[in-house]
Amino acid sequence: MPSDFAALPPNLPVPADDGGADHLAGLAVPSLELPSTQGGTVDLVQVAQGRLVAYAYPRTGVPGQLSPLGWDDIPGARGCTPQSCAYRDSLAEFAALGATVVGISAQGSAEQREFSEREHIPFPLLSDSDLALADRLRLPTFEVEGMTLYRRLTFVAEGGAIVKVFYPVFPPDRNAGEVLAWFRQR
Repeated sequence: MPSDFAALPPNLPVPADDGGADHLAGLAVPSLELPSTQGGTVDLVQVAQGRLVAYAYPRTGVPGQLSPLGWDDIPGARGCTPQSCAYRDSLAEFAALGATVVGISAQGSAEQREFSEREHIPFPLLSDSDLALADRLRLPTFEVEGMTLYRRLTFVAEGGAIVKVFYPVFPPDRNAGEVLAWFRQR
């Protein structure tokens, strides 16, 4: 059965705040070079010296491949495509605020590149297949079908430190708008 990755089905379970991101505000963004869909690598600490919006997401769907069994039943798992597309569609607003946007997942570079090209994502998607950022910042993850994936969260960093965390993120298609609203209220 094919999936419409761009649509969120009704009645998705809402993720609970398990405290998995409570420690992040005030932490320094680590120096970590991750492969980018735009070629080369991106060192997060360098980008975070300005204004960085980084959203971590579990994984994007791949056309012709089934999602993991029970994917829609895992709170917060579904919605990576709508979240990324919302950031894509709001990119000019983030740029006007001086913010650089990156997406981060544990997926490999080839899957991310295919997704980026298919959905015309104009900003870097970073592959953290070793979960190095999760290890350094103690980011929340979950396991499904032998994969360890990021729980969905977004952080804003300025001057090299995390200043705001959005966690849990739900619904994912509204995350970009919530971050923009936060910037405007500052």
